Amino acid sequence: MTCIDKVEPAAPAAVAVPRNLLTAELAETLKLAVPLALTQLGQIAMMTTDLAFIGRLGSESVAAAALAHTVYFVSFTIGMGMMSAVSPLAAQAFGARNPHMMRRALRVGLWAGFFMVLPLMALPFHGERILLALGQTPATAHLAQQYLSGLGWGILPALWFIALRGFMSAVNRPEPVLWITLAAIPANALLVYLLLYGKWGMPELRMFGAGLATTLVNLGTFLAGVWFAARRRPFRKYHVFARVWRIDWPLMGKLVAVGAPISLSFLLEYGLFGAAGLLMGLISTTALAAHQIALQIAAILFMVPFGISMAATVRVGQAVGRRDADQVRRAGYVAVALSGIFMSVMTLAVILARFEIAELFLGEASDTTGQLTAALLMIGATFFIADGVQTTTAGALRGMNDTQVPLLFATISYWLIGFASACALAFWIRLGAAGVWIGLSLGTAVYATLLILRFRLLASRMAI
Repeated sequence: MTCIDKVEPAAPAAVAVPRNLLTAELAETLKLAVPLALTQLGQIAMMTTDLAFIGRLGSESVAAAALAHTVYFVSFTIGMGMMSAVSPLAAQAFGARNPHMMRRALRVGLWAGFFMVLPLMALPFHGERILLALGQTPATAHLAQQYLSGLGWGILPALWFIALRGFMSAVNRPEPVLWITLAAIPANALLVYLLLYGKWGMPELRMFGAGLATTLVNLGTFLAGVWFAARRRPFRKYHVFARVWRIDWPLMGKLVAVGAPISLSFLLEYGLFGAAGLLMGLISTTALAAHQIALQIAAILFMVPFGISMAATVRVGQAVGRRDADQVRRAGYVAVALSGIFMSVMTLAVILARFEIAELFLGEASDTTGQLTAALLMIGATFFIADGVQTTTAGALRGMNDTQVPLLFATISYWLIGFASACALAFWIRLGAAGVWIGLSLGTAVYATLLILRFRLLASRMAI
């Protein structure tokens, strides 16, 4: 039998296969992405609950909580990037049918979090000094420190929970993470209520109590994740905590090589939006208020593509483990298309409801702040879509352990293009707040384009 004889029988089905494969890939991506996206939205819900309770203490307490979150998330973002490396390593091992490597991936993630926690805790525990150095008022900085003193202890269990989430996603079972998060939302609200106000015989710890409540919830979610991983199917068959005391230094080095650029990329992105807020403050108080509202809408919308990006990391990583180049391309492009479609629909909804959104936050959309908020949401039409595409494509690249070149892209796109454009358009061309958002949109669009080209290049190389 010749080679031609071997190929010919499959030819009649060649047209139908791509559509079937794309449909199957879409179904698998949604199966992963929906629980992960809902989990992220649950995290936003808990933060919103905290602010709602703290708001009853007064505007100064709300301002202090906002400053405290800024300091806290700098530390947490560094650790989150490192823990994010567990997912591609475990997914590749799952695709290669190597349960031993899956255990190793989770184990080094847990050890990495342990080694990182003390340096990461230093920032929140010195938050008052940092805020005073940045020119904040002593009273607000002191309140922020009280909140940070309660929050800081929860960094380690929160990071370990992210590592467990990466492992569970790698075996196509992210549902327990969602169940745990849904249970954590009312538990967090109850603990914040009790410890913040001193109800039902609990001590009135005020801002410290709100931070401590979040720490206790983080500890509870981690312990629940440990129980699922150790006791429930299909996780228990992997014996993930076997010999957990052993440190796998070679794999630790690989996790750092993959995770450190993710952390730096997150910081570059986070830093850009922080810098944009400072630019808005230089323009006017009205510009800063409108910017914060528009950015909050962007953050809520971002959670869904971020969940899709985690699913893309898993799907691409599994295909890499199987050395299936066609599947790598399908997984990446389907996830990117899914994010693009979702964000396009949401962007249209935001544009149509931009005045109602401004009124929801401000009470009256006809004033200057409301009008500017609506204008920024209109400008954000391009930003929202590009932001969804970039985070999903970055997730697909993480599935291929490609994180260093995206870090270079983030530096160029966010700062050399995005921030520089925002400054020039806002102050040189005098577009004000609109110029800042045009700059953000431009930098994000360039980043998304570079990432798509990078994924296309690597997928083609793998196929060759």
